[in-house]
Formats: sequence, structure tokens, C-alpha cells
Amino acid sequence: MATTAASLLSNEATGQQKSPPKYTNRLAREESPYLLQHAHNPVDWYPWGKEAFEKARSENKPIFLSVGYATCHWCHVMERESFESEAIAKLMNDSFVNIKVDKEERSDVDRVYMTYVQATSGGGGWPMSVFLTPDLQPFLGGTYFPPQDAYGRPGFATVLKRIADVWRSRKNEVIEQSADTMRQLNEAIQPQAGKASELPEGAAGQFIESCYSMLAGRFDPTLGGFGAAPKFPRPAEINLLLVEHLRASQGREASSATASSSGRRRDALGMAETTLQRMAAGGMYDHVGGGFHRYSVDEHWHVPHFEKMLYDNGQLAQTYLDAYRATGDVRYARVARGILDYLHRDMTHPEGGFYSAEDADSLDESGKKAEGAFYVWSADEIDEVLGTDSERGRIFKQHYYVKASGNTDLSQRSDPHGEFTGLNCLIERETVKATAAQFGLSVEETEGTLAKARQLLHERRSQRPRPHLDDKVVTAWNGLAIGAFANASRVLASEPQPPAVLFPVEGRPAKEYLTDAIRAAEFARDKVWDAEGRRLRRSFCRGPSDVGGFADDYAFLVSGLLDLHAASGDAQWLQFALQLQTAQDELFWDEAAGGYFSTTGEDPSILLRMKEDYDGAEPAPSSIAVTNLLRLAALADPDAAVPLRARASAAAAAFRERLSEMSLAMPQMCCALHLLDAGHLRQVIIAGRSGAADTETLLDAAQAAFAPDKAVIFIDPTDKASVEFWRSHNPQALAMVEGAGLQADSLATAFVCQNFTCKAPTTDPQNLKAALVEARSAPSTPPVLAQVDLSALGKN
Repeated sequence: MATTAASLLSNEATGQQKSPPKYTNRLAREESPYLLQHAHNPVDWYPWGKEAFEKARSENKPIFLSVGYATCHWCHVMERESFESEAIAKLMNDSFVNIKVDKEERSDVDRVYMTYVQATSGGGGWPMSVFLTPDLQPFLGGTYFPPQDAYGRPGFATVLKRIADVWRSRKNEVIEQSADTMRQLNEAIQPQAGKASELPEGAAGQFIESCYSMLAGRFDPTLGGFGAAPKFPRPAEINLLLVEHLRASQGREASSATASSSGRRRDALGMAETTLQRMAAGGMYDHVGGGFHRYSVDEHWHVPHFEKMLYDNGQLAQTYLDAYRATGDVRYARVARGILDYLHRDMTHPEGGFYSAEDADSLDESGKKAEGAFYVWSADEIDEVLGTDSERGRIFKQHYYVKASGNTDLSQRSDPHGEFTGLNCLIERETVKATAAQFGLSVEETEGTLAKARQLLHERRSQRPRPHLDDKVVTAWNGLAIGAFANASRVLASEPQPPAVLFPVEGRPAKEYLTDAIRAAEFARDKVWDAEGRRLRRSFCRGPSDVGGFADDYAFLVSGLLDLHAASGDAQWLQFALQLQTAQDELFWDEAAGGYFSTTGEDPSILLRMKEDYDGAEPAPSSIAVTNLLRLAALADPDAAVPLRARASAAAAAFRERLSEMSLAMPQMCCALHLLDAGHLRQVIIAGRSGAADTETLLDAAQAAFAPDKAVIFIDPTDKASVEFWRSHNPQALAMVEGAGLQADSLATAFVCQNFTCKAPTTDPQNLKAALVEARSAPSTPPVLAQVDLSALGKN
């Protein structure tokens, strides 16, 4: 394949000049990679904006709205079949004003019309194809249309002709019906003013139990995951299981009545581990290069939809890190490293941000675009790289289920159209221990052999044409990645040292992940944050987007910055998080009913102002914001903490009906409810010299245990700036450190405080870890912090 791949290089690489494109439309002036992909279609595309709207109104034409994203497989198919067809383009240009939208850049536009499509057709997806009146009211919507009548559905050409005829003959009826439909949708999503600002007592625990019970009822005990194929990674579900496991360990598990009423109820940690292990063993994980693909088309997590998304990988890295914290099983740490090393290696902007996605499609041996071409292997090519009949090759093929005829035979769903005949999508169908036993080797020897084979295959694969890279830096998704890298820098410090180099795991020192997190946070601060206007931009691609940030951009970035502050101890990231939280409250908070709208309501072209109430591929902004507010409250002066906790409670209460009806829709909100139910988060106050070895060891220990109900405060008593920051933000925490009488030569010291009482300070990281895995005491509200026993403090 490598020889053939070389012949597929661009004309520029072979010294040939590309001929100028036959068509160029307005999208050539845009920055979105998706819009630029369509800049040379014969379709007279417009970006979303006033120019297109005014043209539709002045010429009294309906609008055809096409929404997709740069790495969307079926978006590419519809482009090749329809948008590159001069005949179809003529139908579009003659009768419609055609608008192309990148859903990742304009998630506000996508959200409105996806709501319409789902409400009127019962489904949705991308590409999304919607026909609008000149006033932007939708009257017909769908997803992919074949170019001609096929698959029992009308072709795109047929649809265009019919709609053009209907618009000419029944325009007024269409306008009236579309307006009525949107009125109904608007009424359905309007929040009810005057809802309770707090959840009823006991409701948080009930919602958590209900969500857990629903997950248990859908669990696949053999293959992991929840429900049938296709199987999607939904980190929020695993996060909830880890929280439920923690609650059980603290005696706060679901009631015995609930447990006995469901024969399918299963152990929370067992469900989480089965799912995480099967996902990582399957072909959805890129064993050669690291990182996860979007989802599995079959029930075995085997053959994926091959695109890789930053939002999946940022969340999954966090979840695998939490699984490692909860279990100590180094396998989860290695998967997290595989994700993060992939992002570092292939998805990092030169100035520090993280790119959005890699495409599912790439050029195959014949020079045609095909899904998964970059990732699948023939047995012959594996033999060529690893050595025919070599022990390394035999071990690799045995472990990854490589067959001469191809291996996509585990399910009828894996390859229904025979696209991968003779090709192998790598999957671990047995453990390394089992493979080692077959070849009479140790586990360590087998791991090393497999790692070397993966590295050799990675070198060969790098010679293939790569999938298209969407090099847009999306603010929200960078927030997810910042949190993952920051947490990894502390969590992975507890791995056996030195960390194993098992490619695609590079064995990097854990602290290098902190550098990645800081660079990405600096990118966000410098590139998408307008410090003067105190507003975020949605994305950056050769320049900051003209589109303002949405609620998820603020919430996810605040979350990442709080993780970065906890990992680095640098107060500037907490200060940035506070600025963003203030802006989020100003722009998106619903004063009438609580919770956060997704949009500001300032853009008149966005016809619906909604609150997301589903923790899907990405969590809802309010689900993350509740946790953010509680974490900020734990870091703040007690007086300042009161309104933060009140807002967190009101944000959760805004979704009470949704949680009552279908708690499984919001597992990440249920994780936040665990923190709300626990009372005040535990404060872990660490005092020591910044960068000193004993300080670093305590900061590592603070993050080693799975204890989401904590907030880390780092104070360097020898640093005037650190002292003054905490004097203004949490003088009680500073008073505790100062009252301990720590000197420049004192050992770094940790104070663990909960419900306004504190344990004896410790300089021992093991004691700190032990304190954080203890069950919490019952909530109490003494008016002042208790005195602490200073006798345990040590001196150098």
C-alpha cells in the first residue's frame, strides 16, 4: 500500500500545477474548513447571514439550508453526488437561495433546525437538509438525500423540483403552516417561570438512583455498553457509574427496595469496567495511533465510523483517568495516555490549541476516497511490515484477530456492503496474558513485542494519504481537552515509574501533560477571549471566528481551567475561570426559571432560544455549570460561596421535570447532583513552596484518589502574589495556613476541611490520600472553621 500511496500525493508534490477551479462561490471568503470544502461547488452557496436573508426576501425565494461538518462522511457523499453536479446545482441556483452552515461553528443554527427535523420526522443527523421561508421558518427537513430517486426515498433533484412547484403555487399556505409549526415548537420548549429554585429534599439521590437503574436495565453484560448497535461512547454514562460506585462505598448507594425491584440491576463499577475494557479492546480504539473513533457500527465495538473527534477524546481521557483512580488498574492509565499522546502528536496547533477532528475518509489504493482506508490492513501488508512468518508477526496477528480473508465477520452489521473484504480492522479478542501463554512468553515480553509491531505499522501508515484534518480550534472542546491533560499530569504520577513505553503510548513524564494543558489554556486566553469586551469567540481558524461563544464554550472552558488550577496551583487560571463564569451568568442565565440557555438571545436569526437537557456526545452546558459553580464555591470566601451554591441549586432545579421523566437523559447532571447532595465540597489546602519536590508530591496525592467532591487550594506562603490572591478570595483558607506558622523551611503541608471542620494537617502524601478516600461525615454548618492541631507539622 505504501508504494501506491506515494502515487496519490498532490500535484504540487509531483511538480505539477493544479488547474484553476471552474467555480468559486462566496464560501471561499470563509474560514471554516467545512465551508471551504464547498467553495468550488457549482452551487451558489452563501454563508449564514444577512446577505443571504436579504436575497431570499428581495427575490421571494425559499432557502435551502445545508448543515454539516468537515469530517462528516455522508456530508461528503452528498457533496459528491449532488452539490458537485452541475444539473442539480442549476435546480438549486434557479429556485433557491442556498446556505451552507458548519454545525460546529454555528451550533446555534444547527440546534434550531435539528429540533425541527427531529420533531417532524422522528430522527435527525448530518448532513441536515432543511427548506426555509425567506423569514427563516422551516417547512420541510431531512438529512441525506440521494441525487436521484433510490432506496425508497425521493432523490434530491425530485425534492427540489417539487418544492419549487409548491412554492410557486401554494406559497402563502406554506408560510402560514411553517409559522404555526414554529409557534408550537417555541411553546413546547419555553421554560416555566416560577419553578422552585431548589430541588426537594432527597430528590438528588432519587434522580441518581433512577439514572443508575435505567443504565443497569440497558447494560450489555457480555460486550459492555448500553443498548444495541450501533454503540456510541457516552462518557457521561460511565461517569455516573463511577459516582454510584463511590456512593455505594460511602454507604449512600441506591436503596435496597430499588435494587430488589430490578433483576437486571448490576454492580456499578463492574458495568463501567466491562464497558471501558471492551471499548478499548475494540476497533473503535486506534491501536496503532491512539485515540478513539466516533462510534462502532456493530455490537462488538469493532468496526467504527472512523472519524476522530476532539470532544470524544477529551471526555474519554478524563473517564479513563477516573477509572484508574477508582481501581488502580494501570490498563486505564495506558488508554488515557494513548488518547493524550495521539492528541499531542497529531491534533495540536503550533501555538497550543487542539484541532477539532480527523475525517473518516481518505484515499485508498485506487486513489478513491473510502471510509477507513487510512486505518485498515491486509494480512499481506502486515506480513510485509512485520516479517512473513516472523514470531512478531504471528503474535500480532493472533492478538489482533488478523485474517487473510479479512476480520470484519463478527457481526452482520460490521460490513454489510462488503467494503472491507480482505481487510482487517484491528481488535483485541483475547488478553495479552492469553496471547503470551500461547507463545510461551511472559506478559512483559508480549507487551513489548506488540508495542514494537504497532510502532512499525504506525511508521508504514504514516506513508498513506492522511484523512482530512479539521484544523478549527473549538473553544468548548478545548476546555474538555485542557481538563484531561491537566488531570493526567497529577493522576498519572501514581503510575509505576518510569511509565511503560508501549506505542502509541510514548511513556512521557506525567508533568509534560501539564505543559500541553497550559499551552492550550494560553491559546484560549490569547486567541478566543476578548479581555476588554469580556467575551469568548466560538472558535479559531487562522483567526478568531466572528461567531460569539455559546454556553458550552464558557462552561467547558471554566471546567478545564478549574482542573488546570488544581493541577498547577497557578491562581491565574482560577482568575480566568471566575471571569468566564461571570460572563456566562450575564449572557445565558435564565432569571425566570433557572439554568443556562445555549445562546444569548441577541441574534434575531436564531428563532428558538433553548436550554440543552441531554448529556449526549457532549454534556449539556448546565450539567457542567452546576459542578463548576460548586467547585468555585468551595474555593471562595464563605460569604461569596453562598450565591454560587444557590445558583448551582437553581440550575439543577430547572431540569427537575426532565430528571423526573427520564433521568437517563442527563447522567452528567446526576453526577453534579451527587456533589449538591454531598453538601459543601471538601477543601484540600496545600501550603508549600511552588515547584518544590515535597509540594509536588502533595499535589499529586491530592489528585490520586477518585474524589470528585473536593477542591484544591494551593498557597505558597513565601510568594507575596499567592498570599495576596488568597487574602482577597478566601482569607479563611489563608488564615489557616498563616495560623500554622509555616516557615520558608517548613515541609509542604495539607489541610483537609469539610463542612467547616478540618482534620489534623499532614505532611505525609499517604495520609492525604487516605483522608480523601474516607467516607464523608454528615453535613454540618458551624459558623467558623475549627482550630487545628499543629503538633503534626514537620520541619526540614
